Amino acid sequence: MIPLKYNVRSLLNRKVSSLMTVASTALAVGASVFAFGLSAGLDQTLEVSAGPLDIIVLRQGSSSETASGVSEAAAREIMSFPGIQTDQSGRPLAAPELVVVTYLPRRDGSGNANVTVRGALEISPRLREGMRVVEGRNYRSGVREAIVSRKLAGRFQGLALNEEFIVQDKAFTVVGYFDAGGGATESEVWTDQKVLAQVANRTGGTSSVQLRAASKADQQRLLDRITADKQIALKAVTEEQYYAEQAQAGIVLRVLGYIIAFFLTVGAMFAVANTMYAAISNRAREIGTLRSLGFGQGSVLIAFMLESTLLCVVGAAVGCAVAVAATMLLGGQSAGTMNQTTFTEIVFSFNFGPSVLIRAAILAVFLGVLGGLLPALRAVRMKVVDALREV
Repeated sequence: MIPLKYNVRSLLNRKVSSLMTVASTALAVGASVFAFGLSAGLDQTLEVSAGPLDIIVLRQGSSSETASGVSEAAAREIMSFPGIQTDQSGRPLAAPELVVVTYLPRRDGSGNANVTVRGALEISPRLREGMRVVEGRNYRSGVREAIVSRKLAGRFQGLALNEEFIVQDKAFTVVGYFDAGGGATESEVWTDQKVLAQVANRTGGTSSVQLRAASKADQQRLLDRITADKQIALKAVTEEQYYAEQAQAGIVLRVLGYIIAFFLTVGAMFAVANTMYAAISNRAREIGTLRSLGFGQGSVLIAFMLESTLLCVVGAAVGCAVAVAATMLLGGQSAGTMNQTTFTEIVFSFNFGPSVLIRAAILAVFLGVLGGLLPALRAVRMKVVDALREV
């Protein structure tokens, strides 16, 4: 086996071509990691949002809360069903909630977007794991006040602390920031349900009923009972199912990621191949010498494949580092996209976790192996005598 230091010394002797190959690989891997980080961040946001025992009740035929309607009578009936978890005071962990959409300008001047405004009850935060006010205070009942997440406040005008935003020509004041563990709730503005209903002319009904079952068996019984009741004409789905459907918003990001990865990978493969072909042309006598010293075709093949892979791994490390650093510099690692189901903004954090970095490593090895394969085969097919005669 040819020593690894031979490959390292060879790469250092060809600094310009090696650096160009590293740069090409870094571009391909970095752009892919950036796109994959977006997609993984959105997936994580929706996964965090789903409580294992939580149920969302919607109107039959509705795919989201924004297109749903539940009457107050139906909501009261559902909240009386057995199997709903209760708090320490015996109140059912269930809340009829109202969702409306307002149109707000982005802070970066890139246009306006739909933002979800949720009219909630006092018990509603108990149905979102880890939700708490982290700055300022909670909104007061009966007053046009609201709380938002810092992520949403950073993306839209009117949503920062003490600023005002408009819903149906009425001004609401932001009085606090909340945290919800990175879930989809952080893409919403929260306010008092009765106030929002009056402003939006939606009194007498809500958009959905959120509830938490006491156990998995109770969850299934509630799902069956609500869906089977023809009089109320509602459907019940688990939060896991609901957010899995909302995850369709990430399809655009995933497609974009794979398109970017494909085209940049092809370009990087050509860069690797050109570098290795040039190296072989300039090192024909070295190859002949190695063969005459007893190193077989397999050893030479592995050496050149290892060399191209080493270049790509270094490029991948650089690309990952640049992508992560650039994300941190460009806005605190948060992003947003339009939910294709609700047509509202959903904010999320980039996720450069192990799965994304593993994909980057696989891409780098793929580039190294595929880009270096044909040049390496050319090297091993060279006749020893002809190689030694090369100048």
